[in-house]
Amino acid sequence: METHTYLFHVNAVTALLKELKLKNVTFFGQDWGGLIGLRVVAENEAMFARVVISNTGLPTGDGPISAGFNAWKKMSQGMIDRGEFKVGELVAGSIGAPELSAAYDAPFPDNRYKAGPFILPQRVPAAPDDPAREANLKAWEVFRQWKKPFLTAFGNRDPITGGGDKKFQDEVPGAKGQPHTIVDGGKHFIQETNGKEMAEIIVNFINKSKPAK
Repeated sequence: METHTYLFHVNAVTALLKELKLKNVTFFGQDWGGLIGLRVVAENEAMFARVVISNTGLPTGDGPISAGFNAWKKMSQGMIDRGEFKVGELVAGSIGAPELSAAYDAPFPDNRYKAGPFILPQRVPAAPDDPAREANLKAWEVFRQWKKPFLTAFGNRDPITGGGDKKFQDEVPGAKGQPHTIVDGGKHFIQETNGKEMAEIIVNFINKSKPAK
């Protein structure tokens, strides 16, 4: 589990983007995809044309943590203590789609492959002494100057990140005047509960927004 630090995942995604020589990228991030991806965007801003986020954040350990996240973190620690994490059951159960359980279990034949899922909830910066704090503060400095299009589309049924969209709307210049939306019925794993709607939101945003020069 020691391998799966916040920084490890930021560096891994950054290395992939650079290897692929990507440019003019539209970033979409949800949950840890947002925590990791927003850092990657901030540290490699020239690669990116616009940003869309849903049910995520860029925490620095300063503000209060939602009751929903605290409950999830406690549950996660219990799974670490027991050495049992039923990934597919948890995701599929949370969205009411048991038929998806096998798909989410597929990457994890046994617990040796689950180090990331086990530990990542504990890696979310939730205190001022978190090792990711300084890097996330620097990322916020970038986003407070970010003039490229920036959109939020959070679900109204996510108890973990609800309300987290307002900070981005208030503090990111590129978020001003954008068609931010609250997705009706959107649970935490919004790509599953509202996949078609999210795809349409992102495609429309790409078609209608032009990056600032």
